[in-house]
Amino acid sequence: MSYSLNVIRKSEQTSSLWSGGKTTQLAIYPEDGDYSKRDFKWRISTADVEVDESLFTHLPGIQRIIMILDGEMSLEHKGKHRVHLQPFEQDRFDGGWTTRSIGRVTDFNLMLAEGCEGDLGTIHLNDGIHSEVLDNGDSAKRSDAYYCFKGKSRMSIDEKESIVLGKGDLVILNMDQFCNNLNIKLSNYEDGSSATIIKVSIFY
Repeated sequence: MSYSLNVIRKSEQTSSLWSGGKTTQLAIYPEDGDYSKRDFKWRISTADVEVDESLFTHLPGIQRIIMILDGEMSLEHKGKHRVHLQPFEQDRFDGGWTTRSIGRVTDFNLMLAEGCEGDLGTIHLNDGIHSEVLDNGDSAKRSDAYYCFKGKSRMSIDEKESIVLGKGDLVILNMDQFCNNLNIKLSNYEDGSSATIIKVSIFY
């Protein structure tokens, strides 16, 4: 089976208010999943934290990874650890922990329910082309998301499909165990420009 592709433009994303600011859901799986009911396998979002201190929503059974996009934040996990994060640094923790944040930031969030594993990474496109191969390995399913945080980028898949990513756009590639490896190339949309892509990999 071949891969499936989903392009979610910034204009299609929905934002909502929370006690500390604004959050934007970029993607959720399954697509009819409901975050408010905790009915999902994984969820990708961004958030603007607009207060100096906030207490994170209690999410037992959910593994969380947070990456700072803009600003600086300290996270205090009661009885666990404390970390200070600068742009593109990340922290992984259990959503069931009591977590307090200090600092006003824009952050990128990955939530993983039981049975899912995932990682976040950053791709800075200055000159040249970023190439990688997606290999499903032993997982039943794999999803990779590419979020354009800054600039504008061109993405090619197996040198067949080409997609232009503007700021705030998201591309998701879904593979199952029968899918062949996928060759991904990312480049700046124009010579002399730059872009920053947040990469998400999820295995489930």
